[in-house]
Amino acid sequence: MIISLYSIKQITETVKGKFVGNSDEYKIKYILIDSRKILHAQASVFFALPGERHDGHEFIAELYDKGIRCFVVSQKVKNTDHFPEGNFIEVRDTLKALQDLCASHRSQFDIPVIGVTGSNGKTIVKEWLHQLLHQDKKVARSPKSYNSQVGVPLSVWQMQSHHELAIMEAGISLPGEMECLQKIIAPTIGVFTNIGFPHDEGFENRHQKIEEKLKLFTESEVLIYSKDYPEIEKGIKDSVCISDNTKLKLFSWSKKGAADLKIQKISRNSECTEITAVYKRASKMISIPFTDDASIENVIHCWSLLLYLGCDDKLIAERFKGLASVAMRMELKEGVNNCTIINDSYNSDLGSLEIALDFLNQQKQNKKKVVILSDILQSGKSEEVLYQQVSELLSKKGIDRFMGIGEAISRRSEQFIIGGSFYKSTDDFLNKCSPSFFHDEIILLKGAREFKFEKISRLLQQKAHETVLEVNLDAIVHNLNMFRSMLDPGTMIMAMVKAFSYGSGSYEVANVLQFHRMDYLAVAYADEGIELRKAGIIVPIMVVNPEEQSVDSMIKYNLEPQIYSFHGLDHFVNELKSPSNQGKGPFPIHIKLETGMNRLGFDEKDLPELIARIQDSDTIFIKSVFSHLAASEDPNHDDFSDVQISRFKENSAKITSAFDYPILRHILNSSGIIRFPDAQFEMVRLGIGLYGVDTAHPAEKDKVNLQNVSTLKSTISQIKVVPAKSTIGYGRKGVAKKDMRIAIVPIGYADGLNRKLGQRKGKLFVNGSLAPIVGDICMDMCMIDISGIEANEGDEVIIFGEDYTVTKFAKDLDTIPYEVLTSVSRRVKRVYYHE
Repeated sequence: MIISLYSIKQITETVKGKFVGNSDEYKIKYILIDSRKILHAQASVFFALPGERHDGHEFIAELYDKGIRCFVVSQKVKNTDHFPEGNFIEVRDTLKALQDLCASHRSQFDIPVIGVTGSNGKTIVKEWLHQLLHQDKKVARSPKSYNSQVGVPLSVWQMQSHHELAIMEAGISLPGEMECLQKIIAPTIGVFTNIGFPHDEGFENRHQKIEEKLKLFTESEVLIYSKDYPEIEKGIKDSVCISDNTKLKLFSWSKKGAADLKIQKISRNSECTEITAVYKRASKMISIPFTDDASIENVIHCWSLLLYLGCDDKLIAERFKGLASVAMRMELKEGVNNCTIINDSYNSDLGSLEIALDFLNQQKQNKKKVVILSDILQSGKSEEVLYQQVSELLSKKGIDRFMGIGEAISRRSEQFIIGGSFYKSTDDFLNKCSPSFFHDEIILLKGAREFKFEKISRLLQQKAHETVLEVNLDAIVHNLNMFRSMLDPGTMIMAMVKAFSYGSGSYEVANVLQFHRMDYLAVAYADEGIELRKAGIIVPIMVVNPEEQSVDSMIKYNLEPQIYSFHGLDHFVNELKSPSNQGKGPFPIHIKLETGMNRLGFDEKDLPELIARIQDSDTIFIKSVFSHLAASEDPNHDDFSDVQISRFKENSAKITSAFDYPILRHILNSSGIIRFPDAQFEMVRLGIGLYGVDTAHPAEKDKVNLQNVSTLKSTISQIKVVPAKSTIGYGRKGVAKKDMRIAIVPIGYADGLNRKLGQRKGKLFVNGSLAPIVGDICMDMCMIDISGIEANEGDEVIIFGEDYTVTKFAKDLDTIPYEVLTSVSRRVKRVYYHE
C-alpha cells in the first residue's frame, strides 16, 4: 500500500531529525519550499532551504501566520513561544532531508521509472515520451524542467499509487550531484540524450562530465543512447559505475554504423520527415511532423525506448505521426479589451495547472482572474475526485471566474465552488463566446492539446502586426541572481525599470522583480511609477527625474524623489506642507551627489546647508545618498572611478554622520558591481546588465554569464527576384548589381529600426545567415538581400536576439545597446514568456 499522507513522526524518522513541537498528528501531503506558493497550509510541510541571497528560515514567522504548522529546519528556532502550535523537525541539512524524504517515497513504488539526462533535449524527450505513452499508462513526470537538486525530489514526490510509469529528468552542473539524484529517481530505464557545451565550466573535462552523468544509471536495467556521440560511447566503455552494474543492458542507435536500431534513411520535405531503420533485422519506418536535426535526434531516442518496451509497430507509427511540438514556456500577451492572456495550452494535468495558477497569481495587475480549462485527460483518478481537487485548487488560488470546456468537466459542473460556465467543446465555446465577454481581466488558457486552445488564443489576443519583441522573464531572474551572487550578504539592489524597462515593458519586468524580492525599483518619471502602483507594484520606487508638476502625484502614490538641487528640495518640502498632504510626512527622499559626472547633484560645498535644511524639516528624511560613476566599464578610466568612489565615500559620510537614523548609500551600476566589489556600500543599482547586455571589458568577460532577455523578431512577408540594374525602395537608393533575391520584412523606422542601417549598413538574421538591408528603410518595412540564403515566405527574421546580439546590432549602428533597446516602438507587441 503506497502512503500518500505522511505523519510528522514518519517524516522525522525518515530524515533522522529531532522533533520539537506539540503534535505529530498532522498528515502531510504537500512539500513547500517557497513561502509565496501555499496551497493547503494544514497539509503542508515547509523545508527551510538556505540560498545564496535568501534563507528559508527567514520566512517561518510569515508562513506560520499563513497557517503552516510543520517545518523542517537546520537552525534552532528562536522564540518558540511565538509559534505555540508549531511543529519543527531539526536536521543538519534541510536539502539533504528533502532528498532523503523523497528517496524514501520513491522506494515504495515498484513501477518502471525512466530517467533522462544529457546536455540538451531532456525536457523534450520527457514530454514526447509522455505524449507517446500516456494513453496506455498512467504516467507521473517532472513538471516543466524540474531537474535540479531541488526540482527532482519535488518531481518524485508527485508519484502516487495509481501511477504505472514515471518519467523524470536529471540535470547537473557539478561533480557529485548525480549521485544524489540517482538515489531519488532510481531509474530502471535510462536515456542519455547527447553531450555538449552546457555546464562544461563545472567539470575538469568532457570525460568527467560524461562519467558524472552516467552515475544516474548505476542501478538501471537498460541504457538508451546514440553511438553517434563518440565521447558517450567511449565514456560508457570506460565507466566504472557502468561496468559495476552487471544487469545493465545497452540499447544503442546510430545513423553511421552498427547499432541495435540502425538508421538507414532520413527523408525530409517542407512539413515532415520520414525515418527508415532496421531493428532486429526487420525494416521499420516512422513519419514525424518535424524537420530539424534536434527534433529528429530526440524522436529517435523516444523510438528506441518504445521498441525496447515492445510496443506495436503500427501503434508506434500512428503515435509519432501525431506528435505535437512541446511549448517550453508560458506566454504572457496583450489581449482584447485591456485583458492579459497567459497561454499555457500544451498540456493539462493537476501539477502543471498548479504551476500555471502560481504564475497567474504572480501577475499583480489589479485585474480579475479568469481560468479557461479543458478536460484533464489520463489523470488516473475518478472524475469526481479529480474535479473536486480542481475546484478546491481554483478556490484556494483566488480565481474570480471559471470556464470549463469538455464533456467530462461539464458533467462535474456542480462540484465547482466558484461556479462557472461550461461548454461541451472548444467550438461550442467559440460559437457562444465573443471577445466582448472579457474586459480588464487576466485570462489563463490551460488545455490539453486535443482541445486546440490556440483557437481561443487567437480570438482573445490583441491584433498586432507580425513584428514582436519577445522578453524572457526567466533570463531576467537568472541575470538578477548572477549579480546577487557577486554581492556581499546584506547588500541591497535597486533595479532600474526606467524607459519602459529599457524597452522590455515596465509592469511585466517590475512584477517579476517584485516576486523575487527586489529591494528597490527606479523609474525616470513619476508617470512610470504611477503606472506601476496602479498595476499592483508595492516595492519602494525612486523617481530619478521628479518634475515639479508631478510632485503631488508622487506623494499620493508613495513615489520617492531624487533630490539634486535646493530648488527641488524647497519645492518638494512646500508641497508636503500643503493642506492636501498634511500628515503624509516624514517622506523619504534620495540625495544625489556630484562626484565627477558633471550632471545632476549637490556639490561638496553645498553639504553644510543641505544638512542643516533637512535637519530643520520634520516633513522629510533621507532614505539614501548616491552618485553616478562616469566610466565604470572602462579600465582606462579606473583612476578616475577610484577618485569618484573616494569622493562619494567622504561626502556621503558627512551626511550620514549628521543624522541618527540609517541612510543607504549607492554608487555602483551594472559594470561597477562587476569591477569595483569594494564599493558596494549598502546598495547597488542594477540596470542594463539585468536585461542581458554585457558591458564588461573583454578582459573580464569570464566574470559574467548573462542570458539574453530580449529578441526582436519579424517574418518574411514576400520574396521576389529583382533583375540586375533595377532599383529598390524610396529614392532608388538600392541598386541590384546583378539579379538579386530580396525579402520584404514588416519592420521599419516607426518600429525602431533606425534608417541609418539602410543601404547595406545593417543586417538581419535569417535561417542562420546575415542578410544585409538594401535600399532605404521605410516607415513600416524594409528589404533585405537573401541571395544565397535558403528562405521562404513566412520564415522568421531576427533583428537582434541570442544569435545576433543587441550589442553587435548596436555596433552596426555605431551606438550603444541602451539606445537600441529603448528605441523599440510601443506599437511592437511585447510577448513575455516563462519557461
